[in-house]
Amino acid sequence: MYYTFELLLLLPFLFLLKTADTQQQVYQPVVIGFYNCENLYDTLDDPNIYDEEFLPGGVRRYNSSRYDHKISQLARVIAVMGTTVNKDGAALLGVAEIENYNVLRDLVRHPLLSSRHYQIVHYDSKDARGVDVGLLYQPQYFTPDSSKALPVSLPIDNYLSPKGEVHRTRDILWVSGLLNGERVDCYVNHWPSRLGGERYSFPSRAAAANVCRRHSDSVMTARPGSKLIVMGDFNDDPVSRSITRVLGAAGDRSKVAPGQLYNPWQQLYRKGTGTLAYQDTWSLFDQILISYPFLLKPQTGYFFYKAVVLREPWMQEPAGRYKGYPMRSWDRYSYRGGFSDHFPVYIVLLKAAGQIRAIQ
Repeated sequence: MYYTFELLLLLPFLFLLKTADTQQQVYQPVVIGFYNCENLYDTLDDPNIYDEEFLPGGVRRYNSSRYDHKISQLARVIAVMGTTVNKDGAALLGVAEIENYNVLRDLVRHPLLSSRHYQIVHYDSKDARGVDVGLLYQPQYFTPDSSKALPVSLPIDNYLSPKGEVHRTRDILWVSGLLNGERVDCYVNHWPSRLGGERYSFPSRAAAANVCRRHSDSVMTARPGSKLIVMGDFNDDPVSRSITRVLGAAGDRSKVAPGQLYNPWQQLYRKGTGTLAYQDTWSLFDQILISYPFLLKPQTGYFFYKAVVLREPWMQEPAGRYKGYPMRSWDRYSYRGGFSDHFPVYIVLLKAAGQIRAIQ
């Protein structure tokens, strides 16, 4: 079977499925990613947050040279994310553990990423450490028209909240817009950590899950059939209660009903796949969930194809006790010079682009 030269040029970034009449169904792929950037701070003092350890005079001895190297390392990872299916990489990229808009601006201006012309959606949160979430998008793929920071108040007696005082953690970012003409709603999350133990800290993640659930339910009620993408570092695994019960995400696509979320990472997690490791145990905290309409085939819009943990050999510790772990930026207070303590994740969505008859 032969194809025209023009089609051959497109083949690496199109998906072809043979039909009964010897035609090839062509699908255009789009990549949606998420990356926890592990403490992407600038070197300037912000009096409103606790950033002292990431200042030149702090315990980490942070400086412009290390900051520039950190930006370059993250750009190196983002530059290859999803390029095996689409040369443009991630059309949408949620990020976590970033200090402010300025660090994202420096990131997207890096020479490895500048040609993609990433734009930024970001709001400063009231997190005590000053870390936020954000969304990067390529305007050739996505046009946002609405966005909002959804505040999360933690339980009063939570491990981060002095008695009688309500503490704030990272906001959840909601962005709505058109993905190649099709409306999608994106949520970028970074839920509270497991400090104090998984059971003790669960109410905090449940609080964040409830905020996301209430808002996403309101969107699906107002616009039945909405396509939602819920991504983030949830600090919980795909089988955790905050994901399965509070957020209501199912890992079996046959059990997902309209108005519900599908979690494609549950099966990967059960097989031992993870995005971060601690004491030789892998966790899959970084996930991208999708709503029911993405599971429908055939359709004229985007549908879910696959989920991927990006873990290239050069992103991993090459030897020693932590061989295969993510090569992180920091080993306690020492600059390790890696990328992040999390592997990034992405999903591939496909959209029918027409049919091309094969040349026999």
